[in-house]
Amino acid sequence: MKPQLNLKPQAGGKLYVPSLFLLVAVLTGTPVVMLLIGSFTEGLGAFGHFTIQKYVDVYSNIHLLRILLNTLIFILGTATFSTLLAYVLSYLTVRTDMPFKGITKALSVVPMMIPHILLAVGWMLLFNPSNGILNLAFRNLFHTSWIVFNIYSLAGMIFVEGVLDMPIAYLIISPAMASFDPSKEEASWVSGASSWYTLRKITLPILKPALLASFTLVLVRSLAAFAVPATIGMPGQVYVLSTYIYRIIAVGYATDYGKAAAVGLSILIMSTFFVYMYRRLTSASEKYVTISGKGYRPAVIKLGKYRYVATGIVALLLLFLIVLPVLTLFYMSLLPYAMLPGARAWSLISWNNWNVVLHDPISLRALRNSVFLGVVGATLGVTLSIFIAYAIVRIRTRLSGLLENMTFLSYSFPGIVIGIGFMWAFVRTPLYATLGALLIGYIATYLPYGVRPLTTAFIQVHQELEESSRVCGAGFFHTLRRIVLPLIVPGVISAWILMASMFLRELSLSVVLSRPGTEVLAVQVLNFAADSLWGKVAALGMIMILISTVLVIVATVIGRRFSKNRA
Repeated sequence: MKPQLNLKPQAGGKLYVPSLFLLVAVLTGTPVVMLLIGSFTEGLGAFGHFTIQKYVDVYSNIHLLRILLNTLIFILGTATFSTLLAYVLSYLTVRTDMPFKGITKALSVVPMMIPHILLAVGWMLLFNPSNGILNLAFRNLFHTSWIVFNIYSLAGMIFVEGVLDMPIAYLIISPAMASFDPSKEEASWVSGASSWYTLRKITLPILKPALLASFTLVLVRSLAAFAVPATIGMPGQVYVLSTYIYRIIAVGYATDYGKAAAVGLSILIMSTFFVYMYRRLTSASEKYVTISGKGYRPAVIKLGKYRYVATGIVALLLLFLIVLPVLTLFYMSLLPYAMLPGARAWSLISWNNWNVVLHDPISLRALRNSVFLGVVGATLGVTLSIFIAYAIVRIRTRLSGLLENMTFLSYSFPGIVIGIGFMWAFVRTPLYATLGALLIGYIATYLPYGVRPLTTAFIQVHQELEESSRVCGAGFFHTLRRIVLPLIVPGVISAWILMASMFLRELSLSVVLSRPGTEVLAVQVLNFAADSLWGKVAALGMIMILISTVLVIVATVIGRRFSKNRA
């Protein structure tokens, strides 16, 4: 019988998982506890003076019912639109013989890598009812005062947020679509059933867990969304819970973090419930398995003469949804104000907006702060994620299972809500109004984005390699550094890129915690947008995209060179 080796750290092994659990509990639990305490406190300067008046003031507000209704319509509409869009793209890229599927799959997840506030601004520049480029083009073409679409509406918010959340739904639905056994559909068609009947009775019931999981997860993300409600909803006087909280803490002279905490606690409860439902749905997916070991062979549906028609439709869709807003940003960054392309626009093109932004001291400080938080924060976050992922995969105890649940609990935390919790935690400490506060908040909020890819990477490394190292006398940290880490470099790079991208684009947490001297790029973009400085918004936005692209390329090159050297 093969002897079992203890793969826990030899020095202080008994404290390894408890120490990690305590650290993660502090990171994820502190803002929640402080949010609860803050909701019963009179104010930041009166900590310890408890009252229920904040709840009375918030929930007796006659405008809250309208805000709750807007929020419900927004999240349900976004989840429905995003899931339907992801379903269509998944079907075409997975189940059919449509050409150029690889490019389509890559473009489908592009919105994850672009800051949401920038894509929201791009759509706003296109469909602004007063001077949006497409609305201006429609008016000039048909000599009318009508417009194509008013982006400053609930419909506009649902459309843009649905596009931004589509990659999340796509990444859930496409794997389920790839493992779908089409023989059940074929049996239905052979029996004389129509395509609509087969879709309702066969296809959708089998894909039900993936569709519901996608729908639920988009509900969570749209409930936590701030970029779209802030840039599109607020100018149209369409408020949801996230922007309602923002108004309480950022608009006017009577900032009230107690009221914000009272509203935020409700959002946190709803979001946690949705995440719980998502976990239940994904854990029950084995009941819908259609692939067994009995000669399963994935089938591809032949589109025949419609192959290139489908490709053209998907290409136009992705061009319209992703490429057009980014090109609009670049176009606007070269102009003094919004105008249609033409001779006059060409004569006014310059790099003036870029020069102004790059010589603006606040924008430069925001640039330095964001790069620091992206590089240093992602490095610290990935380092912590490595130890957590190792504990989850290799040290299978009840406490490590609780550690996993505690880690992914923060995924349900809306940024603006957790920002308020951290504000209560930091207000009487030296961390208040520092980059350290933002750094801790970022890592606590986005820790699951580092742990998830690294957990997968650890699973793919066989345990025998570590056992061999231990037999030769190597310690835990030596084995981790010399044996395990070189083998999981792709997972480390993926986790770093994901966390760095999230940190660079982070807005909802930053609007609460950032102060003069600790501005970040996303907040500066929001400030420019609030002042309708669209040229500066576009220029700073393109700089954000360039920085994100450079960081991704550099991290990828370093990872490949490291892998080659190890080989």
